[in-house]
Order: sequence, then C-alpha cells, then structure tokens
Amino acid sequence: MHTKRIIPCLDVNNNRVVKGTNFIHLRDAGNPVEVAKAYNAAGADELVFLDITASSDRRKTVVDMVRDVAAQVFIPFTVGGGIRTIEDFRLLLREGADKISINSSAIMNPNLISDAADKFGSQCVVVAIDAKRRIDGSGWSIYKNGGRVDMHMDAVEWAMKVQQLGAGEILLTSMDCDGVKQGYDIELTRSIAEHVSIPVIASGGAGAEEHFYDVLTDGKADAALAASLFHYHELEIMDLKHYLNDKGVPVRI
Repeated sequence: MHTKRIIPCLDVNNNRVVKGTNFIHLRDAGNPVEVAKAYNAAGADELVFLDITASSDRRKTVVDMVRDVAAQVFIPFTVGGGIRTIEDFRLLLREGADKISINSSAIMNPNLISDAADKFGSQCVVVAIDAKRRIDGSGWSIYKNGGRVDMHMDAVEWAMKVQQLGAGEILLTSMDCDGVKQGYDIELTRSIAEHVSIPVIASGGAGAEEHFYDVLTDGKADAALAASLFHYHELEIMDLKHYLNDKGVPVRI
C-alpha cells in the first residue's frame, strides 16, 4: 500500500479562510498565510488552496496571496479557483504553486486538461470534482461554480474522462457530506477510485479519526482532505497520523 496523505484545505473567500456546510453558511477560520504556515509546521503532507468564489464571480485567483502562502510552505501546494487558461496555470506555477486544480473550466473546456498536461506534465494537473447523489439514487452528478450548477453529467464517467485527458489526480468532494462531519462518502469515493488509476483525494465529511481510516481503506482513497476539523483544532494532524499508523495505514510520520 502506498503512503497515504493527509491534506488540509484552505477555502478562501475575500482573503480569509472560511468553512461552510454543504457549500453554504460560511464562517471565518483565519488569515490564509498564517493558517498555511501553521499547517506546514503541523505535519501536513500537502496543502490545497481554493479560491472558492473566483469561478462564480468570474475573476482570477488571488495571485498575491498564492505567492505569500508559497513563501511559507515547504510541502506540495495545490491552487484552484478561477483558472481558465494555460496562461493562468503558468502564472500560478511561477508564483510557487506545485499543482493546479481546475473544476468548472475543465467541464466547460476539457481540452484545458490535455493542454496543461502536455505543457506542464500530468503531475501538476488536478481535476476537482464536486459530486452530489442524484435524487433517484442512481449515482452522482457533477456540479460547477462551487456547487451551484448541476451539469447533469455522471461523476464516474467524468472521472474516467479526465484521466484519459491527462489529469494526474482527482480531488473528489462529496457535496452531500461536506461540512457535516458524519464521515466521507465511502461509496462515492470507492466508485471513482475503482474506475481510475490516478490518485483520488477524498474530501467532504471528516469528523473523527475513524472517518479518515474508513476512506483510506474501504474508500480506496490515496489521500484525505479536511478543513474545519483541522482549522478549529478539533483534531491535530500528527495525532491523526499516529492513529492511522497504529491501525496499519502507511503515513509519513
């Protein structure tokens, strides 16, 4: 089994880290640069920075903040939000991002995935998928613009397509579980992981140590992402890693 990764996520809105429930009801969680610096020291394996309203506001990611965060962290750093062009990729990679996450722009222009992979390498192209279970229970649909627009596209089929186009990783968020703290959507995560060979980062629903264990084993995720649980110190990263290690899950201590 490959080493599993624990990844805090900074959802940024108006230059502040925020956290909500089911993609709404946002509350403040601090200054992005200070929060990032603390996670770097706390043993996080990677860091994800998502400018959560950039796409819906039709603006670009806050470049200055990316530069400031990159100066404080020495772990792989993924940036997403409002990235629409190859030039956007180039700019953010130049400012210190290691990987770029695209969601709405990948849905609207799938060639962006292959173009970016050709130019910068698959390893830095992360496709974020926001998925919600269909009312009839037949599977999951994907959404764009921060969970605002149902694309009526099947999540598993889309995951397979993004891999085919050259994505190096999938950041998979369960909209149903986001912020609820009742556990990750194991069925969704496993369904995606079983249909692709690239790493899947599970997101949405972490509320306790066992939730990470479940998604990294039963859910077949390669990494687990969480936000509020870490932001508000309900769970410390190194405590979580020791727990996982004791249960036989390989992690970097």
